[in-house]
Amino acid sequence: MERVQGIGGVFIRGRDREATAAWYRDNLGIDVNDQWFGAVFRWADQEDAERASTTWSVFAPDTDYFGDAANQAMINYRVSDLDAMLAQLREAGCEVDEKVERTAYGDFGWVTDNEGRRVELWQPPEKDPPG
Repeated sequence: MERVQGIGGVFIRGRDREATAAWYRDNLGIDVNDQWFGAVFRWADQEDAERASTTWSVFAPDTDYFGDAANQAMINYRVSDLDAMLAQLREAGCEVDEKVERTAYGDFGWVTDNEGRRVELWQPPEKDPPG
């Protein structure tokens, strides 16, 4: 049985991305990147830092990335075999998006949970992405 390996990212909508990012930077000390309004937390005790990281980011209020506009947040879960996980979810009768993105940053797929929340699944790349 395929299982989630950890949390790859936490994404939230922000009516004002700059102000929301600033709030998290100023009040919680998150080192937010001003270009993409996010941060990457790396765990120093891990050998493979890219695969042992969690991304946090503020998305635009009108993004369709979270699926339904009512969804204000989306969690990205790290998996070891995206294709097997998506097949397992389909077999269980889950609503799985047919679209799969394969990028230098890994492979991404989506499923909708029982309450209509879009869940992102991420298989990290074999090697660190460029840049």
